[in-house]
Amino acid sequence: MLSEDVALDMIRSSIILLLSEKPLHGYGIMKEVKDRIGKPVNPGLLYPFLKQLEKNGLVRSIRRPVGQKPKKVYELTASGRELATRIYKRIASMVSMAIEPNLSICFHCGCKIYEGGYREVIGDKARIFCCVHCAQAYKNELPSAPRSADTKKEKI
Repeated sequence: MLSEDVALDMIRSSIILLLSEKPLHGYGIMKEVKDRIGKPVNPGLLYPFLKQLEKNGLVRSIRRPVGQKPKKVYELTASGRELATRIYKRIASMVSMAIEPNLSICFHCGCKIYEGGYREVIGDKARIFCCVHCAQAYKNELPSAPRSADTKKEKI
């Protein structure tokens, strides 16, 4: 079976993920990869990779009419779709690793805030909220709501 490590190469992963969306012929794959990630795919990489995927039971090819002549269209098999799912999960994990350190947590509702938010000093403590409404709801839940003079508002 094809190693996931080989498939994690950006272009190869892109090819597998494109095929998870819909069947495509070779030129269609090259065009989609270039349009989406801005990097051209060399046919010398594409066709041997598709052949390797097919040999390993991850892709099947079918001749279908495309325009005026039949072309070889590639589609993922069930095993290929499973591989695509594993690639999506790995990418999601890497994205989480990249953004997690930059997230703040709303002091009221607990949602994660990537950018912006609303900062307010309540009493003597700075709090970060996702929005003004969460800040107000938090203050309304306090046993003795702080007076306006005790709060400092700042949109971030």
